[in-house]
Amino acid sequence: MKITDIKQQLKRQQRYSIFVDEKYAFSLSENELMKSGIRIGRQYSEVELEELQQTAVLDKAYMRSLNLLSRRARSEWELRDYLKRKDYDPPTIDIILNRLTKAGYVDDYKFATSWVETRHLLKNISQRKLWQELKQKRISDDVISQVLGEDETDEQDTLKDLIAKKRTQSRYQDHQKLIAYLMRQGYRYDDVKAAMTEPDS
Repeated sequence: MKITDIKQQLKRQQRYSIFVDEKYAFSLSENELMKSGIRIGRQYSEVELEELQQTAVLDKAYMRSLNLLSRRARSEWELRDYLKRKDYDPPTIDIILNRLTKAGYVDDYKFATSWVETRHLLKNISQRKLWQELKQKRISDDVISQVLGEDETDEQDTLKDLIAKKRTQSRYQDHQKLIAYLMRQGYRYDDVKAAMTEPDS
C-alpha cells in the first residue's frame, strides 16, 4: 500500500488529507504529519497503515479538544462528555485526557479557581451557588472545598452589594420577592434577613 498524495485541506488548513493507492485514507495535523514521516511514494503494510489510522483518530480527537479549550477552560468531565458525544470510545478518551492533563490543559483545580474568580467578577454570587455550579461541572468535593476555602471574597459584603443593587429595581421593592431571589442565589435565609435589617442595607 503506497502513499499516493498528501493534500492540505481547504477548510482546515492545519490538517492534511492522506491518500493511499489513490483513495483518501485519513487526515493528520501538520505536527503529526511531520512526526509520522509520511511522504508520497512510501509503502506501508496493512498493519502499519492500521496503526497510522489509529494515530489519525487520536490526532483528530486531540485537536478537537484543543479547539474546544481555546474557547474557554473546561473541566475534565466536560471534555470527557464532549468526546463521548463525538463518538470516541473510552480507551481513546482516556488517552486524550491523559495527554491533555500532562500538557497542562486539563486541571480541575485550576479550572475551579478560574471559574470562581470569573463568576465573582460578573456578579455578586454566593459560595453555595458556586458550589452548585462546580458540582454541575463534576468537580470533586475535595477540590471545591479547597478552592472555596481559598476564596477571600467576603460573602457578607457580596450579599450587601447585591441587596443594594436589586433594591434599585422596582420588582424588588417587595421584601419577600427580594428575599426569595437572594435565597435562589444560594444565600442563607438568616444571613439575608440580617443583611436586610442593617442600616446601610
